Amino acid sequence: MRLAHDVETVRSAERALMARLPEGALMQRAAAGLATACAGLLGKVYGARVALLVGSGDNGGDALYAGARLARRGAGVTALLLSPERAHPGGLAALRAAGGTVLDAQTEHATELVGRADLVVDGIVGIGGKGGLRPRAAELAAAARGTVVAVDLPSGVDAATGEVRGEAVRADATVTFGTYKPGLLVDPAREYAGALRLVDIGLELAPADTGLEALQYADVAALLPRPTGESDKYRRGVVGIVAGSARYPGAAVLAVAGALHGGAGAVRYVGPAADAVLARFPETLVSAGPPAKAGRVQAWVLGPGLGDDTSGLHDVLASDVPVLIDADGLRLADPATVRERTAPTVLTPHAGEAAALLGVTRDAVEAERLSSVRELAARYAATVLLKGSTTLVAPPDETRPARVNPTGTPWLATAGSGDVLSGLTGSLLAAGLAPLDAASVGAHLHGLAARHAADGAPISAQDVAGALRSAWQDVTENRFA
Repeated sequence: MRLAHDVETVRSAERALMARLPEGALMQRAAAGLATACAGLLGKVYGARVALLVGSGDNGGDALYAGARLARRGAGVTALLLSPERAHPGGLAALRAAGGTVLDAQTEHATELVGRADLVVDGIVGIGGKGGLRPRAAELAAAARGTVVAVDLPSGVDAATGEVRGEAVRADATVTFGTYKPGLLVDPAREYAGALRLVDIGLELAPADTGLEALQYADVAALLPRPTGESDKYRRGVVGIVAGSARYPGAAVLAVAGALHGGAGAVRYVGPAADAVLARFPETLVSAGPPAKAGRVQAWVLGPGLGDDTSGLHDVLASDVPVLIDADGLRLADPATVRERTAPTVLTPHAGEAAALLGVTRDAVEAERLSSVRELAARYAATVLLKGSTTLVAPPDETRPARVNPTGTPWLATAGSGDVLSGLTGSLLAAGLAPLDAASVGAHLHGLAARHAADGAPISAQDVAGALRSAWQDVTENRFA
């Protein structure tokens, strides 16, 4: 599990550790890890040109001490100070002693120096920074042509939320200390961070303090339901799907495809697209409805392609099994009815649907993805999977960490892929996974399947569904160890 902690938690852990260590020892640990990462990116340190963009405080100090280590190995290191009077004095002394050069960032040739550097180290603003870069800092960052490495996180992004309000550094790699910060894992900031490297500096962080989690392959493998010798189709999980309409029969077909390829023991379909579903998946158990008379299920999926048909809505929401609501179901379901359900509920909106549920603009949701998914989960007393450039999953309990999916790909931006995800996640709910786990595992497999199907070429939702088997095998056979 990749864990991320908010700024105050990190600050508190740093203070506790510094109280036990000699003065400056914690910064030296960070600088050593940063210098090692920079050396690895350079390949050959001797003779390399390195520019340090140095702000005030400890973030700039980390960059200066790391620059000193690179200078001692033969790199030509120049520090450009954005606040000369507030630069870290110990870091400055170390860099000068190692043969590095220190210049005011306002100097005439500063932009040219950054443009010629093989490596540019962003030590402008630390994890407490708010808002975008100031004009001179933004100008220097934009001049970089070599590899850009951010210290702890790219300057100009919000460490806690992933929001980017103004100009920010676009890094090729980010070296972060002690723990990941939520902003490094959540768009739009994630796109600014590049490749992530975590340096252990000895922080003691309790699991209960985690603000955001990202399942890794081993976590997903441990959660995946597997049949045993005693399994039958009912023990493996029966998922009911209320989806499709005369206008959108394909939504029903894709949701059923996701459920069947996602491990369901059986799928019961209720709706007007039965002929289309049976033509593609003859093993489906179809019913004319209503859902209450369709037969036993362990979970329901409601909404893909329904249009304005509300005939099955009451039965599904009144059931005592987990319910996943997607697409048209999000628009049709009464919020109070959803909140009052005693069995678990999972909502799977994209940004536009989330905006409608929250009464805000789509841009607002995209800019504040983490706070948006949290607010939806609290407002609807449901687990919410917010689809998008980074898929986020939030439980209704605000004291528990949200999750971010690391396997997403832009190839999933294709019609019908969300229907596949709904069926897949519904099958995992029917198999007995908790809502947070079902949504997280579903998103993980969905992303892997898209990568398999795409392989650098355009894909359809059917391709994604067909690749779920390969994604499942990737995880269960430990292909990523």
